[in-house]
Amino acid sequence: MAEHKHGSMDITVQEKTFNGFITFTVRTVIVILVAVVLLALINA
Repeated sequence: MAEHKHGSMDITVQEKTFNGFITFTVRTVIVILVAVVLLALINA
């Protein structure tokens, strides 16, 4: 097996994917919270 050196792999693609996932998740949660608040205000 090949020797593995910690920290030698290029992870820019993985970092971009992770950042995109986090951004999508945060925006989705904000939209859901706004929708819940609007539903609560309309039914009050």
